[in-house]
Amino acid sequence: MKILSVVGARPQFVKLAPIDRAAREAGVEHVIVHTGQHYDPMLSDIFFSELGISSPDVHLGVGSGSHGVQTGAMLGQLDAVFDAHAPDWVLVYGDTNSTVAAALSAVKMHIPVAHLEAGLRSFNRRMPEEHNRVLTDHAADILLAPTEVAMAHLADEGLEARSVLVGDVMTDVLYSTRDELSGEPSVLIDELGLTAGEFQVATIHRAENTDDPVRLAQIVEALGALATPTVLLAHPRLVAKAAEADIDLEQGNLRVHRPLAYRDLIAAVLSSGHVVTDSGGLQKEAFLLRVPCTTVRTETEWVETVQLGWNALVSDPSVLAETVARPAPSPTDEAPYGDGSAARRVVEVLSAG
Repeated sequence: MKILSVVGARPQFVKLAPIDRAAREAGVEHVIVHTGQHYDPMLSDIFFSELGISSPDVHLGVGSGSHGVQTGAMLGQLDAVFDAHAPDWVLVYGDTNSTVAAALSAVKMHIPVAHLEAGLRSFNRRMPEEHNRVLTDHAADILLAPTEVAMAHLADEGLEARSVLVGDVMTDVLYSTRDELSGEPSVLIDELGLTAGEFQVATIHRAENTDDPVRLAQIVEALGALATPTVLLAHPRLVAKAAEADIDLEQGNLRVHRPLAYRDLIAAVLSSGHVVTDSGGLQKEAFLLRVPCTTVRTETEWVETVQLGWNALVSDPSVLAETVARPAPSPTDEAPYGDGSAARRVVEVLSAG
C-alpha cells in the first residue's frame, strides 16, 4: 500500500511526524509532498530534521500569496504529482490551503482521500480554516476524527458512515517530546533572563487579529501590559503586519523572539506560567502539558480545553490581563485527545480500507 501525505504548514509537520514513523514501522510506502505554504526554515525545514521525518519526496515551492493564488498554484501542480506516484490514499491534514487543494485534486482524479483531524468546527464562517475543513470533510472518503466532539459534528452533517475515531496525532508527538525533555529548561530563560513559571509564551498570527491595525495594536498593547514578561514568538505574518501598521512589538513587558523549533517550543511552554495564543495547535498543546491558556479568539475547535477549565476565550483585548490572572484551573486526568497511539490507528484504518 502507498500513502501520499500532503503538508505545507507548521502544525501539519508536527502531525506528519508520527504518521511517517507509524508508516515506516508498518512497512507501508509513504510519499511526502511539501507544498511550500510555509517556506520560512523556522516554520518548515527544521521540523523535518528535529522530528525525524523523512525528507519530502516532492516540494512544490508555492510560497505566499492570497488564498486563491496559493490554492491555485497547488492545484496546478498536484495533478501531475498524484499521477506520477499513483497512491492508494491521499492523506490530508488539518485545515490549510494545502489541505483543501490536495483533497480537491485527488477527488477529481478519483483517488481515495483521508482527512486527518476531521470534524473540527469553530462555526465561524469568516475563518478561511473553517471553509477548508468543512469542504475537505465533505469531499473525503474517510474522516479520521481526533475526538468524540468531532465525531458528533460529522454525524450532525450526515458523515457518520465515513467517520472513524482515531485520537489526536499531535498528542502522540507531544507526549514523546515531553518525555524526551525530562525537565530540561527552556532556552528562553537564559536568553531573556526569565524566571521559570513567571512569564507567558504568546503567539498571534490569525488574520482576524493581525489584518486590522487597530485590533492588532490593542492586542500588542494588552500583551505588553501584563504583570509578568510575555515572550511573543513572532510569526513572519505578525512581523510584516506590525511593520505595515507602524506598531512597536517591543513595548512594556513584551519581549519579541523568533519562532521556536518544536522541541524548544514545548520546553518553553513547560517552563512558562501561562500561554496566550490564537493558534489551534498551541492551545491544545498547553492543555496537554497542563499549562493554563488564554486564547484570543471568539471560539475554539478544541472546546474540551475550555470545558475543563484550562483555556479561556478572549475577544476583547481590554480584559486580557484579568483573564490571564485568573485562578489556576482544577487538576484533571481527562484525556479527550487520546492516549498517544493515534498514528498507529490511522495507518491500520487506511491499510484495512
